[in-house]
Amino acid sequence: MPALLISVRFHDGRYHGSGEWPPSPARLFQALVAGTACGEGLSEDALLAFKWLESLDAPAIAAPPAFAGQGFKTFVPNNDLDAVGGDPVRIGEIRAGKVIRPHTFDAAVPLLYAWTFEPSADAERHARAICGIADNLYQLGRGVDMAWATGKVFDEADARLRASGGVQWRPNQGSGGAELSCPRPGSLASLTERFKAMRRRFRTIGAGKKTSQLFAQAPKPDFRQVRYNSPSVFLLFEIRNSGSFAPQLLERVVALTEKVRDLAVKRLKASAWRRDDPKRETQADRIIIGRDSHEADKARRIRIAPLPSIGHAQTERSIRRVLVAVPPDCPMATGDIAWAFSGLVLADPETGEVPDDTAELVAASDDTMLTHYGIEGAARLWRTVTPAALPERAARRRIDPRRARKEAKGGAERLREHAAAEWAVQQALRHAGIGASVETIRVQREPFEGKDLRAEAFAKGTHFTKERLWHVAITFDEPVPGPLLIGDGRYLGLGLMAPVRRTDGVFAFTITNGLTELAEPLGLTRALRRAVMARVQESMGAHATLPAFFTGHAADGAPSRSGRHEHLAFAFDAPRKRLLIVAPHILERRGTLPSEREHLRALEEALEDFRELRAGTAGKLALVPSAPDLSDDPLLAPSQTWESLTPYRVTRHAKLNDATAAVEVDLLAECQRAGLPRPQVEIAETFTKPGAGLFGLAKLRFHCAAAGPMLLGRDRHFGGGLFVTAT
Repeated sequence: MPALLISVRFHDGRYHGSGEWPPSPARLFQALVAGTACGEGLSEDALLAFKWLESLDAPAIAAPPAFAGQGFKTFVPNNDLDAVGGDPVRIGEIRAGKVIRPHTFDAAVPLLYAWTFEPSADAERHARAICGIADNLYQLGRGVDMAWATGKVFDEADARLRASGGVQWRPNQGSGGAELSCPRPGSLASLTERFKAMRRRFRTIGAGKKTSQLFAQAPKPDFRQVRYNSPSVFLLFEIRNSGSFAPQLLERVVALTEKVRDLAVKRLKASAWRRDDPKRETQADRIIIGRDSHEADKARRIRIAPLPSIGHAQTERSIRRVLVAVPPDCPMATGDIAWAFSGLVLADPETGEVPDDTAELVAASDDTMLTHYGIEGAARLWRTVTPAALPERAARRRIDPRRARKEAKGGAERLREHAAAEWAVQQALRHAGIGASVETIRVQREPFEGKDLRAEAFAKGTHFTKERLWHVAITFDEPVPGPLLIGDGRYLGLGLMAPVRRTDGVFAFTITNGLTELAEPLGLTRALRRAVMARVQESMGAHATLPAFFTGHAADGAPSRSGRHEHLAFAFDAPRKRLLIVAPHILERRGTLPSEREHLRALEEALEDFRELRAGTAGKLALVPSAPDLSDDPLLAPSQTWESLTPYRVTRHAKLNDATAAVEVDLLAECQRAGLPRPQVEIAETFTKPGAGLFGLAKLRFHCAAAGPMLLGRDRHFGGGLFVTAT
C-alpha cells in the first residue's frame, strides 16, 4: 500500500516535550496545523487534507534511540496572582518549581512517521497537500524544540523505516507497550475549538467596582490513545507422559512442529469455536498453518517453536517444551489458542492413532526456560540452536561423497558461499521483522555448542535440502529481545536462536570517534569510572550511597583495602580502541555473590544508553557497545601465553637487589591471589616512576590454557597490568 512519510529533523539533539518518547503522532498533527494556519483559519485544501489524515490508521514510527538527559528545575510564576492581592511586585512569592528533563538523541537520525492509505485520486491529492504543509513546520514539542520536516509519498515505507537507523514503533492491538496519542476523526475540529476557547479564557463579570476576571480552562484536544510495540503473549507447554517429561529428538523438530500445529487446527475445527462462525475455518488455516495467507498475515501469524533444553553445557539437547507465541495483532482470541494446545495428545494427525507411549502438551508451571531464549531480556549476541533454512541461492554446492576428493571446494568458493549465506541472513532478519542493525554475521555447518547437532542433521523428513541449512551467529549493535526465529523455516521450529551471555560481568564499548592523540590510559579509565559512578548514582537517586562495588571506597570514604577484588575494574584496550568494565567476580574467577548480582543489574541498567564519554584531553568519545566473544577475543580467550599490554605495577616491592626478580616474585604472588595456575614468568623490561614505584613488562607461560581477562598488579582497577594473548 502507498504511504505518506513525514521526516522530522531537530536543530539540536534534544526534545523537551513532557514525558513521552517518541513524540506522539498527535503532537506532529498539532505542529502541522500550527505551522500552516494563517490567523484563525486554514485554507480549503489544508482543511480537507487534515480531515483525510485524521481518518487514517495510526502511523508507524521510526525514532532515533533517546535517553533522558540531566534534569534541572526552573521556577516560574504560578497563575494565582490573586493569592498575593494581585500585586505584581509580589510575584516571586508564588513561583512554582518546574522540572525540565529533555530527551537527548542523535540529531543526524531523522524521526519518521509513515501513514499507509488506500490508493485513490483523492488520497493522492491529500497526501501531496500534507507534503506541502510539512514544509511549514518549525517546531515539535516545546518552543525551544526547533525542527523542520519534509513529506513524500512512497509505494512502500517499511524499507525506509528500517534504513533510517532509528528504533521502530508500530501500532497494534495488544494490552502492553507504550501508549501514544493519535489523531482521529474530530481531532481537527477539537483543535479549532481549543484555539477559540484560548482567546476567551478571561471573562469580565460584574460592573463598576465589583468587576472581576473569571478564568476558564480551554477544552483539551480530542485524540485517541493507541498502543505501540505491545509484546506478544507467550504460552509455554511441557511435553509429558504420565507426569514425566517425554523428550523428543532435536533433529525431528520440523516433524514435531507440524504435528502440534495440525492437531491444534484439527481440534479447533471440530469444536464449537468453528461451528459458531464457519469463516473461522479459513482463519485457523491462515493464522496457524499459513495456508492461503497474505503478506499482511505474516505479522499476525501464531508461531510454534519447540524449545530444546539449554542453559548448561552438559544438558541433553532434546525437546521437552513447546512455545506458542501469539502476536498482539492476532485476530484469534488468546484463550481460544491456549485451549487448542492445552492437553493436546500428540497422536498421528492423519490416522488419529494414539500409541501407549504418546505424550501430551501440559501448561508449564515453570517458565524459567524462557530466560534462556531471551524472552524476558535482551542480548546483542545470538546463535542458532536449530539451523536457519536460507533461500536456495544461499545453498552450498553439494559434493558427491564418492567424489569428495575430486569435487573438494577451494577457499575462494567457500568464501563465496559464506558471503551469499551472510547476505541471505540479512534478508531473513528483514522478513522476520527484526530491524536492529547488524554488527557481524557468522555462518557455518557445525554447531556452536558441543551438544548441538550439525546443520544437515535437521534436513531429513523436511522439504529443505541440507545445503540450505546453516548455523548462524549474529551480533547486533544494540540489545534485541527474544524469541528470535529466522529463515524460511521459522514457522516450523528452524532458525531458533538463543542469546549468548557468557560474557556477563564484562562490559565492552568500542570507541568509534573522538579519541585524540593525547589519550593516556590511566586518565581515560579514571574518566570512565567517574562516568559509570555518575550514571549509577542517577539511577539510584541523588541521596543514595553508592556501594563499594562501584566506588572502591568504604562507607567512611577510605579506600577499600580488604585485599580482595570487591569493586569494578576499568581498562583501555588501545589496539582495538575499546573500553572495558570488569566485575570483581571475573577478576577473581569465582561465582557472583547475591549482592553482586543486584549491583550488576543496576550497572547494566545504567549502561543501557551509554554512548558518549567526555574524557578531557583524551577527547569526547563516541561509544558503541560491543559483545566480546570468549572463544576468540584476545583479552578473554583461553591461552597458554600472555604478554603485557599495559605496564604491571608491583603491589609490594620485595626487598631484593634485582628489580627483575622483584617484579617476577610479585607477579607470581599476584597470579596466586587471582586463582591462576603458577606460570613461567619472563620479564622483558623494568622501570620506575617517581612516587609510583616499580613497573615491568612481562610474558606469562602457563602449563594449560588460562582464560582472561587478566588484570594484575596494584593498578589493575584502572587498566594497569593488562595482558593480551600472545602468538
